[in-house]
Amino acid sequence: MKRTTLYEVHVASGARMTDFAGFAMPVYYSSITEEHQAVRQRAGMFDVSHMGEFIVRGPKALMLLERITTNNVSRLAIGDVQYTCMTNEHGGVIDDLLLYRLQEYSYMMVVNAANIEKDWAWITAHNEEGAELINISDQAGLLAVQGPLALPILQPLTQTDLSQIAYYKFVRTVFGGVRNVLVSRTGYTGAGGFEIYFENIHAESLWKQIMQSGQAIGLLPAGLGARDTLRQEVCYRLYGNDIDETTTPLEAGLSWLIYWDKEFIGRNALMAQKREGLTRKLVGFVMLEKGIPRTGYDIVDEQEQRIGKVTSGCHSPTLQQGIGMAYVSTDIAQEGRQVNVLIRGQKVAARISRMPFLQPKT
Repeated sequence: MKRTTLYEVHVASGARMTDFAGFAMPVYYSSITEEHQAVRQRAGMFDVSHMGEFIVRGPKALMLLERITTNNVSRLAIGDVQYTCMTNEHGGVIDDLLLYRLQEYSYMMVVNAANIEKDWAWITAHNEEGAELINISDQAGLLAVQGPLALPILQPLTQTDLSQIAYYKFVRTVFGGVRNVLVSRTGYTGAGGFEIYFENIHAESLWKQIMQSGQAIGLLPAGLGARDTLRQEVCYRLYGNDIDETTTPLEAGLSWLIYWDKEFIGRNALMAQKREGLTRKLVGFVMLEKGIPRTGYDIVDEQEQRIGKVTSGCHSPTLQQGIGMAYVSTDIAQEGRQVNVLIRGQKVAARISRMPFLQPKT
């Protein structure tokens, strides 16, 4: 397994480690529930240095990005961040990603760790414009400090007024004594907070400085377990579970990521699907009885006929009940409809619910 620069720090902090996307990553330090609640109520810090980062630059960078991503790249000003996705010719999602406009002709793509090699191969193969591409994944470190107290924890480490960074904006600044650090108002928890990019040689120093700054107000290190339960409460999709190359943005409820007034790979297939109508869609559901839904569990009707499949599910520490997302046929995808989750051979009642379960905070 690959290791992030902070591997030894995690082990020394008592983290339980696991293999995630080929990286040894912390699942939790104390407990998933404790870390989850810390992020919702105070703050937690995640090492997400396993994510991939690509620089796309040059006069033709915009043309390439417009063609390989679904959102409207041309609307980005310097300092803007955009959530978008890449689709294949059939409209399937190759990856969902963040796009940063760094300078006039320079952008950074932040991609999922499991997809780094696949995404890089796709982008280089489709670089007809001849834009300059640089894979900086191995050199870039990334920490996510999430929760309502993230700002007072991070502010003492920089002279830049972090309160002035709007949601999905970023600044480049000196942070923790390190130059050329990118601080963005983004995250994957729905609890608000920041993500911090830097050369990974500074990872241990910045981790320790942030932990020290947050010690008095209850900052906890947090692992992938809490990251997963947090994102499920606000229904953020996870690549490989809720979206992949067999699902389209339309089926996944991500139509807002599609800018139809441009040509991009997969547009024709998505236009056809939009015209013909969906046969399935991603829905949220809550358990009405005791039981924890897990990825891969079947959604069934009263006769135990399969009508869908769970893509993500957990026990919500905030709501204190089982929640999940699933693809079901569109004819039953109505809010309030009762269905059943097949858990260890037993039907357990659930109800299709509005997404998200919790409203994300920015």
